[in-house]
Amino acid sequence: MRFFLYLYLNNDNTLLKVISTNIGQPTTFLWEGKEVITGIYKKPTDVPIHLGKDNVRGDEVSDRRVHGGAFKACYLFSANHYPYWKYLYPNLNWTYGMLGENLTVENLDEKQLYVGDTYKLGNAIVQITIPREPCFKFSHKFGSQAVLQQFIDHGYPGTYVRIIEKGEVKVGDILELVQKEKDTISIFELFKLLYAEDKNLNHLNMLIKSDHIPERLKKRLKFFIK
Repeated sequence: MRFFLYLYLNNDNTLLKVISTNIGQPTTFLWEGKEVITGIYKKPTDVPIHLGKDNVRGDEVSDRRVHGGAFKACYLFSANHYPYWKYLYPNLNWTYGMLGENLTVENLDEKQLYVGDTYKLGNAIVQITIPREPCFKFSHKFGSQAVLQQFIDHGYPGTYVRIIEKGEVKVGDILELVQKEKDTISIFELFKLLYAEDKNLNHLNMLIKSDHIPERLKKRLKFFIK
């Protein structure tokens, strides 16, 4: 695969820089009387992490129906959103990885991340796929059911990526755009679409033809096409 490589900057010329690499170990908690295992309790690591085709090496993926796999191999979240969440939940033990992300990225902006765009990240090549959707494990970690709707209302969910070429990522690495996708929408727009009452028909038709989102999501979107 050949790429035209150029450095990716936000509109204000800020670099998209990895400031924390995070790994989760298996953690068990009780939910509705049953033991549940999760990998959402991620902690910063002082070594590079390896992006594999289905997951980050050494990172716990407990429920592969909704995490891991080709379209959710690694999760990125913006460091710029941390002040918002710290303000809402000041009593939590805050470290990077708190939102469940493998990579905390400075200046990551969901409005400028487009489904299907391809980036160089460390010595890996990754492709933007779908936003994170919050679940009961997320609410348990935050100790609040309200956090689920707060996450949706805030509208900045981070992004999953598909791994085109496996490789390692370390703190200080920069996201570099290598290929733009045509006929697509941003992660911000896709996240809004998932929860909107009146869904954009053009976006729905575009996405169900896309090779960059999983079939499970396509089936969900097809339901809204009359």
